Amino acid sequence: MADITSSPVGITPPSLSLEEKPDDLAKTDAAKPDVQAEGESQAASDPGVYRYIKEDLFTSEIYKVEIRNLPRFVGFNDLKKFLAKHGLNPHKIKLFGRQTFAFVTFKNEEERDKAMKMVHGMQWKGQVLSVKLAKPKADPILRKRKENEGESAGGPPPCKRTDEGDEEEEPLSVQIANVVTPLWNVPYDEQLKRKEQEVVAVLQKLAKEIGSTNKAMVPWLFAQKGKYNNMCCPLEALRPSPIQTEYRNKCEFLISVGADGEDKTIGFRLGKYKGGSCAVVGPADTCHVPPEAKKVVSEFQKFIRTTPYSVYSPETYEGHWKQLTVRTTRTKHAMAMVFFNPQKLEEEELGALKNSMKEYFTEGEGKDSGVTSLYFVREGQRKSPNPEDLPCELVAGESCIQEEMLGLKFRISPHSFFQVNTGAAEVLYSAVGELAKLDQDSILLDVCCGTGTIGISLAKRVKKVIGIEMCQEAVEDAKVNAKLNGLSNVEFHCGKAEDVFPNILNAVVSPSVTAVVDPPRAGLHSKVILAIRRAEHLKRLVYVSCNAKAAMTNFIDLCRAPSNRVHGAPFRPVRSIAVDLFPQTMHVEMILLLERVDYSKNSAL
Repeated sequence: MADITSSPVGITPPSLSLEEKPDDLAKTDAAKPDVQAEGESQAASDPGVYRYIKEDLFTSEIYKVEIRNLPRFVGFNDLKKFLAKHGLNPHKIKLFGRQTFAFVTFKNEEERDKAMKMVHGMQWKGQVLSVKLAKPKADPILRKRKENEGESAGGPPPCKRTDEGDEEEEPLSVQIANVVTPLWNVPYDEQLKRKEQEVVAVLQKLAKEIGSTNKAMVPWLFAQKGKYNNMCCPLEALRPSPIQTEYRNKCEFLISVGADGEDKTIGFRLGKYKGGSCAVVGPADTCHVPPEAKKVVSEFQKFIRTTPYSVYSPETYEGHWKQLTVRTTRTKHAMAMVFFNPQKLEEEELGALKNSMKEYFTEGEGKDSGVTSLYFVREGQRKSPNPEDLPCELVAGESCIQEEMLGLKFRISPHSFFQVNTGAAEVLYSAVGELAKLDQDSILLDVCCGTGTIGISLAKRVKKVIGIEMCQEAVEDAKVNAKLNGLSNVEFHCGKAEDVFPNILNAVVSPSVTAVVDPPRAGLHSKVILAIRRAEHLKRLVYVSCNAKAAMTNFIDLCRAPSNRVHGAPFRPVRSIAVDLFPQTMHVEMILLLERVDYSKNSAL
């Protein structure tokens, strides 16, 4: 479950592989060096590099410490467990130098200071640890600017050239298309071929990984690879999206200075902030944004240009207008959420702004924009990395929007997850139903269920659906959606999958239990994988992934041989289907059906 081109909500970073070896740690993100040394060297001479730490905004960089003299080859999980054992809950851990030192960030000053007092001088595996404050990373845009100044001193940067040798820059419409829809000029048949090749490569790699982590499956794998082009299981022909353009029902637009120099422009960023770019280009010429969303953007841009408030600068942390999120539905509903940093504005002034916004979109020029739900979100004073924790105020219209899919009705709240391509989501969920092999005796566990779309779409085929989701808003939507569709055999639980799922799984007593997991891009937490492995009455698992490469660790751990840490018979992949939810990009959804190995039937051989 993930919104590929926007930031996912409520993602729990996955742990490393359940059987990670020290030599493997260098290959993981947890062990990659932080790009920090250069920033620290700049700090002494340029306080502006760290302007952002002076503002009352959430950034874990404020609460960072450096732990030195760690035992050699200590792993990410080792350090996390060590800190947890002493009551410490780090926000982020980065290991370096054969894991002999680490940067650890915390969520607040109290936790950081507690860690410094507790860990400094502590002995661990024969090593005496030392802890000191760590300087934050340099602001990427300032670093990039200095690099560019250095390049300018040595001569102008190279320009793109035509065949005739004349200097020429591509139109902004082409530049932004290359950023947000990189396959826009590739025929759709060719796009599908490329995506299918990506999925084939994933299944071929998985075959190799299973062979190295579960020797008992090698004979079975040998036969599978011979039949299916070195893949661990058969892959059906990639199922296309019913529509290839104007399909996105949710878009997140930045508000900044336009690449054309126009102030207060709403659009997509032309480059990455760390690459030194803040300029945005409007969505008018983009092929994946529907006209309904473009109309909302156009009217909002007109409105903010009538106000005296400037755009928010990620470089200086000054300004107000920051982001516009637009959600549209096939039922002609449209939700607009504008993110505004109040800085030091008085409540009276903010109230006047909200009133003028309401008037503009209900009685003024924007009344025909199609907006049926208008929200004002305070972006300042963020103390949490989760967008759903921001104060979100309904200014006008209905609190939610509604969508219809597979003949069912779904309510969608501001922070609830819903697949960004509704037509292709119908194809996806139909494929999930095919693989799940459900009947009236089945108990379906819908993990990371969002607004309950998968479970609700399959509810009439099964005895009971149990959904798990960490976003409270989404859970409330899911409950309403079950009632909207007259379903009484569905229940939903709120909480992190790693906390809730093990208990629910253990409480389910049925000979026919199937789980569908549709996690964020990063995949499932290792605790969920361990719980799945332990629950041997769970025979079938349907894993939906929008980033199969990122989910590879999950796949491997589901199939690896039992060990002291990993209890329960392994699974093995038996069938796969890919569905294109993101035309004009290289992203693709992959569904993998895994079935529990039955040793009594010698089925692993």
